[in-house]
Amino acid sequence: MTPIDQAALAADRERIRTTYLQSDEGRPPSSARGLHHVAVVARDVEETVRFYQGVLEFPLTEIFENRDYQGSSHFFFDIGHGNLLAFFDFPGLELAEYAEVVGGLHHIAISVEPQQWQRLKGRLDEAGVEYQLESGTSMYFRDPNGARVELIADQLGEMYGTKVL
Repeated sequence: MTPIDQAALAADRERIRTTYLQSDEGRPPSSARGLHHVAVVARDVEETVRFYQGVLEFPLTEIFENRDYQGSSHFFFDIGHGNLLAFFDFPGLELAEYAEVVGGLHHIAISVEPQQWQRLKGRLDEAGVEYQLESGTSMYFRDPNGARVELIADQLGEMYGTKVL
């Protein structure tokens, strides 16, 4: 492994910040109107529905055949504010286990109210789901498909006391 020059990384981060970051007043509005959905591969549709709807209380909003693979399901969960978390299954294909890889999805962070965060922590306990707590407002765990999910009790647009939007 090559040693990492932390000072050079910090200097580069500051250069990027200085060059590109715009103040609230000077930042133009985004051309996007929101996150429509993030799509993740599910190994088992019903297991995924039981977890996201039953444990995390994200309502299943639709399920239909995936247009890209005959027999595959494309299904959606409401994660609030008009945003969706979607899944595909690929029956008949031997898919490898989920793996975090460089260049791949690291985790999905979903904002919940602080009291919901506490309640959902209890529901994860009841379901026997292991999790890691960070900074008093983040909880990381794996869904039944192996994907890492974060429930974060910070306000939308904030992270650990820092305004990010």
